[in-house]
Amino acid sequence: MKFRPIQNNNSKLKIASSPFTHNQQSTSQVMLWVTLAALPGIISQIYFFGLGTIYQIILAIIVALVAETVCVKLKKEDPLLYLKDNSALLTGVLLAISIPPLAPWWIIVLGTFVAVVIAKHIYGGLGQNPFNPAMVGYVVLLISFPVQMTSWMPPVELQAVSYNVMDSLSIFFTGHTSSGLTLEDLRRSVDGITQATPLDSFKTGLLTHSIDEVLATPILQGEFAGIGWQWVNVAYLVGGLVLLYKRIISWHIPVAMISMLALCSVISWGIDPTRYSQPLLQIFSGATMLGAFFIATDPVSASTTPKGRLIYAGMIGLLVWIIRVYGGYPDAVAFSVLLANIAVPLIDSYTRPRVYGH
Repeated sequence: MKFRPIQNNNSKLKIASSPFTHNQQSTSQVMLWVTLAALPGIISQIYFFGLGTIYQIILAIIVALVAETVCVKLKKEDPLLYLKDNSALLTGVLLAISIPPLAPWWIIVLGTFVAVVIAKHIYGGLGQNPFNPAMVGYVVLLISFPVQMTSWMPPVELQAVSYNVMDSLSIFFTGHTSSGLTLEDLRRSVDGITQATPLDSFKTGLLTHSIDEVLATPILQGEFAGIGWQWVNVAYLVGGLVLLYKRIISWHIPVAMISMLALCSVISWGIDPTRYSQPLLQIFSGATMLGAFFIATDPVSASTTPKGRLIYAGMIGLLVWIIRVYGGYPDAVAFSVLLANIAVPLIDSYTRPRVYGH
């Protein structure tokens, strides 16, 4: 029997980097599906909080694509090959829907630049970044500009002052409407008090009021997780279920994160319901569902083993609860995801299947 020598075709072989997709869909298709699955949540945000979300998304996409093109050209490579993977598109969208709809235009420009250039390309581009790019951009903005990043509009039904499309555009680009109203003016309720998100209202309200008084505030009254916010989370949950059905993401991360957050909330609420919020407020308010299905599941910066994903996501859920309850920020998804990203190499090293004989 004769054996033919193996020909060396190394010149034709390419070493691929993560994300490694095993569902027979390309990286481009995966990123596009994640973007499309976010549409129910995006539409609900627009419905409850106004058109500002559209402005943020459009500007974020433009900046993300331009930044991606410039970075790739500096490496003397073809930008189209990178733009086609839709990763820059998704990064821009995720950052845009994470910030207040009427935050100044320069906020999203700066955040998107940080996300694409610093958090992604400085590390080598897609597949090389250890941290979720959109969340890096978000945290940089939150630490640098806390006022602008926490100025969420109340739901439309709670707004004391009505405004039109031109007013929202004017605030987005100039900081005030044509009649001179600022964002703070629009955020005030009928009684002149600036309104906050459900999580922020609950946390700060308990400092001076009883639990019953806090739950009677307009944004929490009669709702299990806050007017508008609960349905936004339900919409992102629906989009997340689509991703699970299409096998774009695995169940490990969203289930583990939500379960850990729910467990901590149930235990704390059971111990002292006058101090801790009910579990539904934690689960269906803030960025819980967006974080569980669209952010924590980033295939590059998340853990890659089944057991590791459970540990990684459980860590995120625990950190979200700790920071929300004891930290200085009402929501904590971005910080929790980045802290868990730091632990991913260690988690993977201990949960990677052992090679037989070693």
